[in-house]
Amino acid sequence: METPLRYGNCFEDFQPGQVFRHATPRTVTDGDSAVYTALTGTRVLCHSSEMAARQLGYAGRPLDDLLVFNIAFGKTVPDISLNAVANLGYADVRFLAPVYAGDTLSAESTVIGVKENASSPSGVVYVLSVCRNQHGACVLSWVRWVMVRKRDADAPAPVALVPKLPLAVAPGQLVAAPSIRTADALETWCRASGSRRLWGDFIAGQRIDHPCGMTIEEADHMSATRLYQNNARVHFDAIHMRDSATARRLVYGGHVISVCRALSHDGLENVLSVLAINGGRHVAPTVAGDTLYACSEVMERLTLPQRQDVGALRLRLLGLKNVAPADVDVLRGADGKQYHPAVVLDLDYTVAVPAGSLAGR
Repeated sequence: METPLRYGNCFEDFQPGQVFRHATPRTVTDGDSAVYTALTGTRVLCHSSEMAARQLGYAGRPLDDLLVFNIAFGKTVPDISLNAVANLGYADVRFLAPVYAGDTLSAESTVIGVKENASSPSGVVYVLSVCRNQHGACVLSWVRWVMVRKRDADAPAPVALVPKLPLAVAPGQLVAAPSIRTADALETWCRASGSRRLWGDFIAGQRIDHPCGMTIEEADHMSATRLYQNNARVHFDAIHMRDSATARRLVYGGHVISVCRALSHDGLENVLSVLAINGGRHVAPTVAGDTLYACSEVMERLTLPQRQDVGALRLRLLGLKNVAPADVDVLRGADGKQYHPAVVLDLDYTVAVPAGSLAGR
């Protein structure tokens, strides 16, 4: 029997409780890591240095957390968002175990909500996705919601169901794999990172304007999206996008997150790993030729259960296009909804940071 062509699911194809076991497991390699570095400029120390990673107790140099997220996300696209109008947001993203070169990743999604749009022939689909390695261990889980076109504008919509999502991943649910066993190990880490700013040096309400920008080239974002095997039409098909609001292909939102996080390294040099993404919005589209900048706000410091060596920072990462954050006084309104026109990304996420003390401070 001949396999039918894959045109992707439309809004009326989704029902709450539906499970998708996504095709094409992916064995990740050091080559993937090298290409990701070339496309984003990421400088997270434990993803860059085998020696530094082993000093933290890792079995080797783990792949960048967001590279893993983007690859896992890409697995879900053919079933969930091939016909997307836009990927709208993320919540309850948990990084549960490190991923190493040679691991094979697979993904599965469950529909947890649907809601038809009254203003256009489309609807919003909510899915809970999990990514497992070759041993069946869950390395990542996340919720996202995506606006998907209807195949037939008159097709009846399923009964609306909007899931209630947590505002943030609780500290007790955070998995901090890295450990810093001795004061000497902390000194060695800080010499390698080039920064002596630790968990206790950050203050809630603090704003960090990261100094550098990165212009997104057409080849960059297209290569990145291919790396993630994300075949959504809005990123690849120029003819498909010709009559859209931008009249151009959109940069995949996960790549915008990756670039902004890479830009945030200056000022957050001692971040050990990403523990969670609590929520996120793509406020406005990004296209090739836009120059991205980043600004971080410290939302709160969190202690981790039974950990003295590592603490957590809940951060808000704001991505801007074509305007440096140093040139903007107010990036978002008090209600969190009115943004400066340059803002393209608002990401609430939690990271692990060394919490010890250094000699001679």
